[in-house]
Amino acid sequence: MSDKNSTVLKAAELLQLFLSHPSLSLPQAVQLSGQPKTSVHRMLSSLEETGFVRRTADGAYELGFVFLQFGHAVAERLDIRKIALPVMQRLREEIGEAVNLIVRDGHEAIYVEKVDTTEPVRVFTAIGRRAPLYGGACPRILLSYMPDAEIEAYFKDVKMERIANNTITDLEQLRRVIEDTRKNGYTISHSELYNYTSAVGAPIYNHSGKVVAGLSIVGPENRYGDDNLPFYIQKTVAAAQEISDKLGWHQAGKGEGS
Repeated sequence: MSDKNSTVLKAAELLQLFLSHPSLSLPQAVQLSGQPKTSVHRMLSSLEETGFVRRTADGAYELGFVFLQFGHAVAERLDIRKIALPVMQRLREEIGEAVNLIVRDGHEAIYVEKVDTTEPVRVFTAIGRRAPLYGGACPRILLSYMPDAEIEAYFKDVKMERIANNTITDLEQLRRVIEDTRKNGYTISHSELYNYTSAVGAPIYNHSGKVVAGLSIVGPENRYGDDNLPFYIQKTVAAAQEISDKLGWHQAGKGEGS
């Protein structure tokens, strides 16, 4: 085990002590953790600097407010699944296509809920599946509504590789698509993650106007022609809006990137 991994594990063990102790003095933390005093002091100081612990009036340590943010983020993701599922099921009934719900996890999108199509020809997706943010309509909706600074940082870190025939690998083309997505409020893809498949993606906002998830429909490309596409777009955007409203977005106005 590397020194870095060992330090992280020891810090995690130290934080777990606070689950059963509202606050701990340095001597108590040393005794309960069984770690050297200098190590415990160093870790607590680092955790205090990053907001994971805070000092009380009497000099003891307790969990920091940053954990409220983490807890809210996790709860929000779970709430989105519960709120979105009935809307997704109704959308599937209206258009007959598979419906996916995704959230961002670092440089990737992760599928957290799905409703399968009733059509005999379908595109396989699965809860837990991951996809790069630049590839396909649903992942790209999350990328498009990230703050500009985060998008630029992402561009510096990511290597855009071809996954299917029409995967966008040119940075300037991706910038143009992101600009169009923000202007239109939805995005479309054809053969970007799987050949001969198409998708429509729309953003889901939370109560503060931040895009926290994406909603998409997906199916064989031959069902996404000019006859069906406007209807699919309208229904997908409306469903995403309904989920956003249930999360309180109607009180917040337009979100990031809009």
